[in-house]
Amino acid sequence: MAQPPRGKGEGSLEAPTRHPLDWKNSDFWDETALNKELERIFDICHGCRRCVSLCHAFPTLFDLVDATADGEVHGIPKTSYQQVVDQCYLCDLCYQTKCPYVPPHEWNLDFPHVMLRAKAIKHRQGQTTLAAKLLSSTTAVGKLASIPVVVDVVNAGNRNPTVRKLLDKTLGVHPEAEVPTYHRLTARKRIKPQAPITVQPAGPTRGKVAVFVTCYGNVNMPQVVEDMVAVFRHNDIEVKLIEQEQCCGMPKLELGDLDTVEQYKNVNAPRLAKAIDDGYDLIAPIPSCVLMFKQELPLMFPNDAEVQKIKRGMFDPFEYLMHRHQAKLLKTEFKNQLGKIAYHVPCHQRVQNIGPKTRDILALVPGTEFQLIERCSGHDGTYGVKTKTYPLARKIAKPVVDRVVKAEANHFASDCPMAAQHIAAGTGGKAEADHPLSLLRRAYGV
Repeated sequence: MAQPPRGKGEGSLEAPTRHPLDWKNSDFWDETALNKELERIFDICHGCRRCVSLCHAFPTLFDLVDATADGEVHGIPKTSYQQVVDQCYLCDLCYQTKCPYVPPHEWNLDFPHVMLRAKAIKHRQGQTTLAAKLLSSTTAVGKLASIPVVVDVVNAGNRNPTVRKLLDKTLGVHPEAEVPTYHRLTARKRIKPQAPITVQPAGPTRGKVAVFVTCYGNVNMPQVVEDMVAVFRHNDIEVKLIEQEQCCGMPKLELGDLDTVEQYKNVNAPRLAKAIDDGYDLIAPIPSCVLMFKQELPLMFPNDAEVQKIKRGMFDPFEYLMHRHQAKLLKTEFKNQLGKIAYHVPCHQRVQNIGPKTRDILALVPGTEFQLIERCSGHDGTYGVKTKTYPLARKIAKPVVDRVVKAEANHFASDCPMAAQHIAAGTGGKAEADHPLSLLRRAYGV
């Protein structure tokens, strides 16, 4: 719930802060109170309109306002509020990069978390479709789709126009949307255990990492996980995989299914905390998963000691490598040049406030040139594949696609593989998606 406002003008020059998500409080689930808060923040956003270009949530809101008799928020029917909520995919960019009214400002505006509250209430009221529940069950879908024989059927079906029309009717997956390939040889099957080595701590890093492989990393991009492990081991960092894991919970969070998020947390937290206690730092190859452990779970469970320990011990892979480089422990002898890279910075990496560490590490490779693109891809989980939102996702992605095509680079890359795939598809074959970790391994020649 919202915290008491500060005095007028107080704290306006302070760094943004994030209040815990008070979802265990019964008031959180009060729909009347929610609508009152929605009207309050919508009125502030209407008066500012600074975030109009970020996503489709804000144009939707402003169109609703402009359609009222007097052009004010109070004229919007409460039943129309959900139209705005449905367009928010919790990228967090409005909070982290645009909004001047976030806490500690007295207006205490946290647009994404109020949208999350609205999604959670809708979900608890039983308004979530079965299709949406299935699309967000990434662990279960991945296990099924990566079974030998089944995986070939799934991949063939995803390329078959007739099957895609069926997916459109049953699961609401747009026929033209890019869907991931599944692999029977998963990351967990590819990566072999490593014998203990002598490691050297540096800054906040201990030289030993435990990899949270992620659902997507395991079955959809095992090669990238393998590349990441190769890069870390090449730099004398001991690497192991978390033995068992559940989905990080981000797909369920975006759905508003907070109870399932808690169930996943109860599976993952003890295992991740134990790895930290055993002397390992934590990394994950997907920015959204890193953000889940760094921000969302700590805000949902502020008093959970394991969750807070994981928050301190989780790193973005390139953030980790930069700490090693600053301690002069990163190897900078590269066998291959990369040339020009059109590099898209994912939203869920930007909002971690770690800076462009991916670019900074790849820039160590001689002869590397960058076209840095800091704009949302429009993919954001299931938003970029659902029939209802796919056309909007393509519209949001167009400025990014245009810059990638214009760059005429040797490589196009994004730390978010889903965003990269979505953007590359929009280029009409003029660019193929690479992952920065794969490019770094290529530069090392290992």
